[in-house]
Amino acid sequence: MNTITELKSLPIPERLQLVEDLWDSIALDQEALPDNPQVVEEIRSRKARYKANPGSGMAWDQLKNRIRSGNA
Repeated sequence: MNTITELKSLPIPERLQLVEDLWDSIALDQEALPDNPQVVEEIRSRKARYKANPGSGMAWDQLKNRIRSGNA
């Protein structure tokens, strides 16, 4: 029997626990994952725009209210 077949034969609660354990292990190892270069570049670009014009930023509460009101 292969591993997938064995896993599929487990009761659902045991399979769910395995998924949770795997997810937790990924979260713990997240620092080991390489950063996506495009995401890093976007963050650097946004930081540079903010530093060039700090008044262009918005507090999280203001932005959240703006999004919720449909004015985003």
